[in-house]
Amino acid sequence: MAFSPTSRGTDAELPADRPLSDRDRGRILAVLLAVIFMSLVGVSIVNVALPSIQHDLGAERSDMQWVLSGYALTFGVILVAAGRAGDILGRGGFFLVGVGVFTAASVAAGLAPDAHWLNAARLAQGIGSGLLNPQGLGMIQQHFRGAERGRAFGLLGTAVGFSVAIGPVLGGVLIQFGGPDLGWRLTFLVNVPIGIGAILLGMAWFPRPLFHPTPAGLWRALDPMGAVLLALAILAVLWPFMESGGSVRTWGLLPVAGALLWLWVRWERRQARLGRSPMVDLRIFRTRSFTNGSLVMALYFLGMTSIWVLVALYLQQGEGKSAFESGLVGIPAALLSAWAANWAGRRVGRWGRAIVIWGLVLALAGLAASIAVVVAAQRHGLSVWWLLVTLSLIGLAQGAVISPNQTLTLEEVPLDYAGSSGAVMQTGQRIGTSVGIAMITAAVFAVLAVSGWPVAVTVGFTLIGLVILAALVVAIKDQRQRTRDRNRPAG
Repeated sequence: MAFSPTSRGTDAELPADRPLSDRDRGRILAVLLAVIFMSLVGVSIVNVALPSIQHDLGAERSDMQWVLSGYALTFGVILVAAGRAGDILGRGGFFLVGVGVFTAASVAAGLAPDAHWLNAARLAQGIGSGLLNPQGLGMIQQHFRGAERGRAFGLLGTAVGFSVAIGPVLGGVLIQFGGPDLGWRLTFLVNVPIGIGAILLGMAWFPRPLFHPTPAGLWRALDPMGAVLLALAILAVLWPFMESGGSVRTWGLLPVAGALLWLWVRWERRQARLGRSPMVDLRIFRTRSFTNGSLVMALYFLGMTSIWVLVALYLQQGEGKSAFESGLVGIPAALLSAWAANWAGRRVGRWGRAIVIWGLVLALAGLAASIAVVVAAQRHGLSVWWLLVTLSLIGLAQGAVISPNQTLTLEEVPLDYAGSSGAVMQTGQRIGTSVGIAMITAAVFAVLAVSGWPVAVTVGFTLIGLVILAALVVAIKDQRQRTRDRNRPAG
């Protein structure tokens, strides 16, 4: 059953701010892709730069942890509220505000005199990403229809794949060029020209008005109480997984998160019952495509994002490879992910969830083949560079899962809630990523305490495979429901 509130309908009747030509839509998409590419390159570059940052700033290990987790924390907390604000006040304007915040924070990070300053800048970068990301998804929903939307999400997946591929390599080049003191600063400052260019082009090319006229009852429409409750719930979920060696009190935040989430649901239902504008209209979860697709995405990120962490740890600590060499292992996979995302985006309208299903099957095959390579490397002296081949299967899987699943998940969501609904899906991704990396790496290090890297990687990849298998079950269930709906007699 599709959710369709009375204010605006779905695909066939989605209004745009003004009629847009193919050239206009192409320009909008170019700006969106450039910025998302910039933000993702910024994430992968930082992973390579951490040793240089620690040496130059004399930072503690906990400081380095927050260089990564602080960004993810503010990003996840702000997503849904930012998406709803863009729905009401204008996605284009909020997107450019997010770019501005991210760019300014990149300058602050690049000039950071100490670790505390750097971590504050990373928190601000997370806010910028949280502001711009849901607007990007919402603008694709708003300005692209049908097959064009699938192709747009496919190009988005291509940008994601290229960013994953080029980030570690670009980081290595910048650090080598700038040296241990300047190099890591360049990994942040490289965002600045892209951000400034995107702001200028966005102001020239985005439809007017960038911000919608302020509606009556704006404060109530933004649902500040719902925003605060959900932000606190997400914070309570993420914090224990980002605090290494957290105390019992820290893990006690998880039941608090459950209570806050229950209060948020009650509040949002009350808002709808009183005829007010909730931050997230919970009726979207009656739409099976949205609920199933969001669950597939959360499970996928719960498992698959840990692969590259484990591969980097195994190659560097277990096989003695350099950070640059471990980054090279992922390049074929990332490039194939970019190609597969574009390929799948052009065909998702025809084949639907079947593309996602076969992508998940391919991911399971890649995991099994990678385990075989690691075991054979220990027992038979097989070169670990065979991982270039097995991880390429995982790259193909990523392209076949993420972009098509986004298209299918959001296809029946009304435009009024495009930003906040996309942000709900992205929040599931962020929570899945944080929880998955924390739990799977903890299991790997527990095995390392009593065994070697081949056994630890096998355990880690097996856990990831179980999570992906759960995502596959949900995707197959969704496909069967879609088939029954298509075959059901009208009336």
